[in-house]
Amino acid sequence: MKLVMLVLSTSLLCACALDASDPGPASDQTALSPPAEAHVTWARDASELQALRARRSPNMTFHGGKVMATAVTKNIFWGTSWANYTGDKMTGLDTWFTGYSNSNYAGTVTEFTGTNGAIGRATTHQGHVVDTSAATGGNNTAAILAEVCKVITSPDAAGNGFYSVYTDVPRGSAGFCAWHASGKCGSTTVQFAFFWSMDGDAGCDPSDASGLHSQGLAALANVTGHELSEARTDPSTTSSTGSPGWFDSSGAENGDKCAWTWGSPLITFSNGSQWKVQGEWSNAAFTASTGYANSSGQLGCLGG
Repeated sequence: MKLVMLVLSTSLLCACALDASDPGPASDQTALSPPAEAHVTWARDASELQALRARRSPNMTFHGGKVMATAVTKNIFWGTSWANYTGDKMTGLDTWFTGYSNSNYAGTVTEFTGTNGAIGRATTHQGHVVDTSAATGGNNTAAILAEVCKVITSPDAAGNGFYSVYTDVPRGSAGFCAWHASGKCGSTTVQFAFFWSMDGDAGCDPSDASGLHSQGLAALANVTGHELSEARTDPSTTSSTGSPGWFDSSGAENGDKCAWTWGSPLITFSNGSQWKVQGEWSNAAFTASTGYANSSGQLGCLGG
């Protein structure tokens, strides 16, 4: 979800500067509000409320900023329960990011350009790191940035780093599944994302019936596609780093516009792995009346 940007700074575990934003939901949805700094993937029930918001124009427009032409990705597994973890999430999400590069799914964002050029299909995945200290929840963006800056000692110097923080904290009553934001580790800009633990969480579950992944991994894979695609087309920016990227007249980013809709049961990535991942909005597909329909009945979603 696209929100208006301003800057906060904090002195936590690192030299961090945070890109923040004003609350986007209407006043009658404040109980569902995420941390103010976040661009949010709403839970399934909350996204239905968001779908009721008026859309003045279905297509996204460019707001003069940069895009992530490429991405250098690394996963952070944060929380005490990861110390003895033996499931499929760590290896599975590394497989997801490796296969995303040069996939048709990555190609859903390549029509969008910024002041730094066009988005490409190729990305680079650097594996994962585990931090077994106690994780915090997703209601404090500064704390998540501090965790990124603590464990990512050499973030991508060009500012193309995208660091996913997968916690073991349950969502509880929060109305969102995940979010993406940006900030600085020292003088280096980083894109990062927060994810609740989604084990047994119906509000964040894509209902993947393939049997290829655990339920928790399948849920994380779906919202990871949402957050990465939004970060690439609309990196969080401030007046000190440039203007925003692509979003529609209601502030919805490409992932928001196709949230909780799928064009096919599974998408095959470049490494042969298969995932149930939501589609992403394409202006070109909408204009040509192709793609599949989102929850508002608008053609324009592409699943790759």
